[in-house]
Amino acid sequence: MESIYDIQQLLKKYGTFIYTGNRIGDLEIMAMELDELYKLQFIRNDDYLQAKLLLRKEIEALRKN
Repeated sequence: MESIYDIQQLLKKYGTFIYTGNRIGDLEIMAMELDELYKLQFIRNDDYLQAKLLLRKEIEALRKN
């Protein structure tokens, strides 16, 4: 998993489409959805950790601007 797009594609496999118009809000919702998929054991540990790290970095970068 290398980009936010990859995370969106992963979520899309499970029927989750997120667009609120607020980029930070979208990323936070993606993180919550990932948490749920991980708890239900739909996604692997390494995919979960990579996705959470990417989301955290992107959120931090957007908040700095």
